[in-house]
Amino acid sequence: MVNPGVAEDDYQNSSLRPQNLEEFIGQKQIRGNLRVFIDAAKGRQEAMDHVLLHGPPGLG
Repeated sequence: MVNPGVAEDDYQNSSLRPQNLEEFIGQKQIRGNLRVFIDAAKGRQEAMDHVLLHGPPGLG
């Protein structure tokens, strides 16, 4: 059975995950574009449009 609760490993790994765009390393131009999309959606008080993120296995 699958336990819907958060696994102990998830708590340990969450401290390593970036909490905001500024904590991501590299891809400065892409981070800038994402910031514009996010800020525009917040300004409209709407959900952000669909975004497709792509990268090698293990990054997600």
